Amino acid sequence: MIVLKSKREIENMREAGKILASCHKEIAKMIEPGITSWDIEVFVDEYLKKQGATPEQKGYHGYKYATCASINDEICHGFPRKTPLKNGDIVTIDMVVNLNGALADSAWSYGVGEISELNKKLLEVAKNALYLGIEKAVPGNRIGDIGHAIQTYVEKEGFSVVREFIGHGIGPSMHEKPDVPHFGLPGKGPRIKEGMVFTIEPMVNVGKYLSKMDANGWTARTIDGKNSAQYEHTIAITKEGTLILTDQDNLD
Repeated sequence: MIVLKSKREIENMREAGKILASCHKEIAKMIEPGITSWDIEVFVDEYLKKQGATPEQKGYHGYKYATCASINDEICHGFPRKTPLKNGDIVTIDMVVNLNGALADSAWSYGVGEISELNKKLLEVAKNALYLGIEKAVPGNRIGDIGHAIQTYVEKEGFSVVREFIGHGIGPSMHEKPDVPHFGLPGKGPRIKEGMVFTIEPMVNVGKYLSKMDANGWTARTIDGKNSAQYEHTIAITKEGTLILTDQDNLD
């Protein structure tokens, strides 16, 4: 069942999203060769605490960290670690912020130092794919329109879209309906309605879209060892239009 959110609930989630977006902007300043994803983990934990918020994923099904930190061929759910990031790496930091029970979810990929032209294109295509998906998230369209727009664009650019991990509804719980695949056919899936709040979070691979799971039971990585990138926003469908609740460009 898809639970529609009230204007008040959306506003509360927007406040959580502002904290998350501002945290990502601070992380962007930290990214350089030699920093570790553990440094970022400690920063995020302390930053959210200062803002009166908490990291929702810490403790989720036993997950121990405030962030997921996925490096190079890791698609998602990488553990923060004390290994220094190297020049040319890419790293995706994903987090869910809880502010007084209202949640917001956003992942962002970062290049470390000087990255290759291929990695630059990967990041560009993954980010563009997110915003192309958001353009389709309007009342009257269907969820399938989002995935179709993303898949069509990504594959035209010579990359692939991960199938095993998808976007999702969000509210008081981290994962709600609807499921939001980043592939598929237009005109399929639930109708998009005012009051829906969900994530769009395409994971884009240089090579094959298939993934394999690490022994830790959490971290997914590309089956061929090629790099992956992800950008994610939480969005709300409102009478005034589609709101990006985790927008980094319009913080006030």
